[in-house]
Amino acid sequence: MPAPDSPWNEIEPGLWMGGHEFRGRSGGLEFAVVRDQFDVVLSLLRLPGHGPGSGTEHHVWPIPDGPLDGTQLAGVMRLARAAQEALDAGRSVLVRCHHGYNRSGLVVAHTLVRRGLTAEEAITLIRVRRSPWALHNELFVEYLTAGLATARLLEELAE
Repeated sequence: MPAPDSPWNEIEPGLWMGGHEFRGRSGGLEFAVVRDQFDVVLSLLRLPGHGPGSGTEHHVWPIPDGPLDGTQLAGVMRLARAAQEALDAGRSVLVRCHHGYNRSGLVVAHTLVRRGLTAEEAITLIRVRRSPWALHNELFVEYLTAGLATARLLEELAE
């Protein structure tokens, strides 16, 4: 899977999706460092030296790019709620993971669903605005299609 061409992309006004690495103009990998470009940063992976700056609201919830348990899904839902609340308050939000494809896509898609889109509409919008590689993790697509609350309940019952 190729690295994205940009550090982050705007999915809808004020809601950005990105990662910690991207392919720069030279074709090599570059670090995406957040300083003060956004009011709120939601990180699903945290790497030292990638920001954000000290004046930026920052929420960190590390999760794998694979099966999630009920607690991890609950954290994804909390981040999506925080994103929605920030957007409703007119604040800009960046949701990021490693490349800005799957984990950030899960949070951004759930945010869009909370704002009225269907899961399919949210996934399509993300793939158009960020990358066709976004949400290539089929399990995450299944979580979104089922609904995260339902997926969380099923994961907790399976434990």
